[in-house]
Amino acid sequence: MTEKRTVKVNGEEFEVEINLNDDGSYETTVDGQTFTIEVPNAQATPRARRKTGGKKKKSGTVSANIPGKVVTVEVAEGDVVKEGQVILILEAMKMQNEIQAPVDGTVITVACEEGQAIEANVPLVVIEPKPTDDED
Repeated sequence: MTEKRTVKVNGEEFEVEINLNDDGSYETTVDGQTFTIEVPNAQATPRARRKTGGKKKKSGTVSANIPGKVVTVEVAEGDVVKEGQVILILEAMKMQNEIQAPVDGTVITVACEEGQAIEANVPLVVIEPKPTDDED
């Protein structure tokens, strides 16, 4: 893969094309002239890999990003919930926000009540995720 870069050599800037060779050396073209660059004892820098879209295990702990006041609690301990189901309504910055279940599962803890002022990042509801088929 060839990349275009601006490099400085002895204080002078050049627009160059750089290509990484299979042997770890670089080949660069400057003003139509091609040069090979070798870096002895250098380890190749691994390229960042893109995520492959594998399923990330979601947490069942629900907390608010900002402080607010609990308007209503829509679930109780022992309730079975579906991902996306509204589990409580939180008022923050004079707006009411529907807080949804992040996973399918069973509510094991409700740590807030209607009218309660809450701080940011404090667990409000804990849901035990429903086991999936790919878990061993």
